[in-house]
Amino acid sequence: MSMEETFSVARRRLGWELSPLWVTLGALSLLAISGPALKASQNSPDAPTRPTVIEPKAQALLDKTVQALGGASFLAFKRLTTAGRAFTISNDQTAGFAPFESAVEYPDKRRFSYGKKKPVILINNGDQGWEMDRYGTISQRPEDLRRWRIINRFSLENLLRVRIHEPGMLIQDGGSDFVDQLPARVLTLVDASQVQMKFFINNLTFLPIRITYRVQNATGDDWDEYADVYGDYQRIQGIQTPMHVTRFLNNERVSETYRNTAKYDESYSAGYFVAVKK
Repeated sequence: MSMEETFSVARRRLGWELSPLWVTLGALSLLAISGPALKASQNSPDAPTRPTVIEPKAQALLDKTVQALGGASFLAFKRLTTAGRAFTISNDQTAGFAPFESAVEYPDKRRFSYGKKKPVILINNGDQGWEMDRYGTISQRPEDLRRWRIINRFSLENLLRVRIHEPGMLIQDGGSDFVDQLPARVLTLVDASQVQMKFFINNLTFLPIRITYRVQNATGDDWDEYADVYGDYQRIQGIQTPMHVTRFLNNERVSETYRNTAKYDESYSAGYFVAVKK
């Protein structure tokens, strides 16, 4: 079995999908509602009407974090293109790996390819998703689409630039902690759907370290705990960019993404985020 086939099998077996800054990643991609879904929920008759509530201490910390990430440049960019190596992990051992190329247009479009020869390509555009390989094009499975939406919804970029402004969001100062061997300030967030998040920020640099979130599983009878860890920041085009993203699911490491290159606001061709079935 080729490396690409091994990687694909590992991805399916783990129920895991690659994605860019996980940021995922796109950690890799490794879950229930993203861009269009966010807008739909806000425009529905049952959408919350109360405004976002951010405590003053929490707002001050958010402001410092945004400035540390690049200020206006971080808030304004539309697209992120990255390349590097992606790993899936099972039982704390590498289950598959491959080079990847990722293109994301925020808030809800991505094109992610992995493998050297005849790569597999994953395309997501809002609520739609396709997978293309040497055998043709198919629609992504519902569980893969759901996974992408969750990961994208809680990504560093969407959380800080979109989600904190959602109606019904509550953000509070969570004090101090020590996470991933670093002193951290903590923000606690609860959205209109009562999903709880924690945002850990480096106490010295004010750069994000870790985002955790607790999401009900697809059957609704249990909860899954996610954690996205960001590291190896490099300033690229004025933006502090995490070049290493690790994803945990229920306290088990499931993927890592190492970016070799990153570019902001490259132009993508028309139809880049749409796949036509053959």
